Amino acid sequence: MLALRISSNSCIRRVLLNVAMKSTVIPCVHAASFSGGLSNIGHHLGMLAREMVDKAKCPNLDIMVNSSKKLWDFNDKGNLDKFVVATDKEMGGKSEAEFIMSKNNKALFCGHLTTEIPRDGVTEYSGYCTLKSKQLYKSFNRKLQMDLTPYNVVNMRVRGDGRSYMVNLLTESFFSNNKDDMWNYFLFTRGGPYWQELTIPFSKFFLTHRGRIQDRQASVDLERVNAIGLTMADAVDGDFALEIDYIGVSYDYTHTEEFAYEMYERNPQPKRR
Repeated sequence: MLALRISSNSCIRRVLLNVAMKSTVIPCVHAASFSGGLSNIGHHLGMLAREMVDKAKCPNLDIMVNSSKKLWDFNDKGNLDKFVVATDKEMGGKSEAEFIMSKNNKALFCGHLTTEIPRDGVTEYSGYCTLKSKQLYKSFNRKLQMDLTPYNVVNMRVRGDGRSYMVNLLTESFFSNNKDDMWNYFLFTRGGPYWQELTIPFSKFFLTHRGRIQDRQASVDLERVNAIGLTMADAVDGDFALEIDYIGVSYDYTHTEEFAYEMYERNPQPKRR
């Protein structure tokens, strides 16, 4: 009888100890998560306040004073971290690429292109390396788009290897089936020791979807640009290197073209007389 009482008392003690431990630990965890949540909300509210102030300043009015703007100046090493590199290794390919500082303290997009198709019985093509600016975010994790409507050309200062690249513009789409849309234009490099000052009008960019040029073209929505990037996919195996000084935009008063490509009307209806 005594043994049973001692055993029952020890069990009650263990139960009470577990309850006491849970009652002391769980509120601490909840308090920590609650304070962290409040801190996170405060951070986003601060971001929202700064966004409202910047919006009130009307930043696009700066073009009245300065008609050009550098988006990324690669004399600053920190701008390298604002880009991400991808290759066909994502689909089993063997191309390699990196985005590093060159010996001249400029950005260097370099690597090795391989067009060998993976032997998986599914992949039909291979051989690409891409460089793309990272997606920016506003308060409460909303996507931040670049508003480039005050400008009409892209400016770049590069030194290449004689190979051909593509300049890419990615915009925010309203429909999910357009999420792979991209606007592209060619970038031909001379090679050699000299720098090239490039000016590419936005009106020259053509619409592609997953790498295929679309019959029905449309101009770039410059108010909702998510990212700008480069692609190496010239179907030539071997090393490549593109040194970049800066990427910017400007307004060219001599360029008046709105869109360089024909706009086809789908299912045109006969006009009534």
